[in-house]
Amino acid sequence: MLKALAVGNALVQTGGEFHTPSLDDFFPPIFAFEGTPFALNRVMLIRLIMLAVMVVLFLAYTYRAKLVPSRGQATMELLFDFVRTSISEQAMGKKMAAKYSGVVAVVFFTALFMNFAGIIPGLNLAGTSVAGLPILMAILSWVAFIYAGIREQGVGGFFKSALFPPGVPKPIYLILTPIEALSTFVIRPFTLFVRLMANMISGHFMLALCLAGTNFLLLYTQGPLRGVGVATFLGAIFVTLFEMLVAFLQAYIFAILTAVYIDLSVHSH
Repeated sequence: MLKALAVGNALVQTGGEFHTPSLDDFFPPIFAFEGTPFALNRVMLIRLIMLAVMVVLFLAYTYRAKLVPSRGQATMELLFDFVRTSISEQAMGKKMAAKYSGVVAVVFFTALFMNFAGIIPGLNLAGTSVAGLPILMAILSWVAFIYAGIREQGVGGFFKSALFPPGVPKPIYLILTPIEALSTFVIRPFTLFVRLMANMISGHFMLALCLAGTNFLLLYTQGPLRGVGVATFLGAIFVTLFEMLVAFLQAYIFAILTAVYIDLSVHSH
């Protein structure tokens, strides 16, 4: 086996086609409208494709809904009910969920569709694996919980509740208030953004490495290393299934944290 690995290494150096995934995958060249605000690269194209798919599915659900639902309609209703009951109502209660479930649904479905692009053949890159979209979604969540807090408590009541927790000796506020400000208004959106993007980046690396390894081992090696190629192919299947779970889980985490932050902003500390 060591000899076979040495042969494989020699092939990489002398004509093999093994290309490891790198950060360059997330910054492809611009192919249209270069030098304008509408410049398109592969990442933006993937985002536009997934956005179009999401809009078409929602419009089809809206205009073709029937009393006896089809499989597609039943699936959409199941997802909407999941967001309403298992995310919004669980985190905020029915009264608050009725007001803010729309925002939670937006971040959930946006993250879900963009995440699943990473395992779709021909796309193979999550729309949330590059910083721009996760940052935008984190800002939306940030604006939502600040808006909800001000709407329910007023400007003074919201910032007092967020920055000056009751029952604390006044001198402690000199230390506590900056920490609360940093935690509430900086760390919350930052962790939302980083968690989502980092998981999608790592998923892309794992899947791309398995597929690149399979391609190289089966096409450019001989002997025992071809057997390793079968193992990397099976690994790619496992990683794809795992990424399906991660794609859904990260959308769920982003949505439920958004709902939790909204709930925290409208109640006393």
